Amino acid sequence: MRLIEYPKRIQNLPLIKRKIIFWAIIIILGLILCIFWIRNIQLTIKASPKGKFFEEIKLPELKEKIENLPKPEMPKLEIEEDLKKLEETQKEIK
Repeated sequence: MRLIEYPKRIQNLPLIKRKIIFWAIIIILGLILCIFWIRNIQLTIKASPKGKFFEEIKLPELKEKIENLPKPEMPKLEIEEDLKKLEETQKEIK
């Protein structure tokens, strides 16, 4: 069977079978990419000098930078006061 005929054959399958084929392909490709990624990490660790891998990452400096980032401040919510104002406005309307 020629390669061009496979998509036509798949298009004629029921929806559930097409979904199964689609997800099977996605899972297989994901596993392949994961294997290459893990392999690359192993090679990077082996290629770096022993004991200096974590020094190259500079974890203490990264921790300091994260601690020095500005922290967002949330405005103080005054719900009780707003509720009282709403009740007063509601009474005035009645």
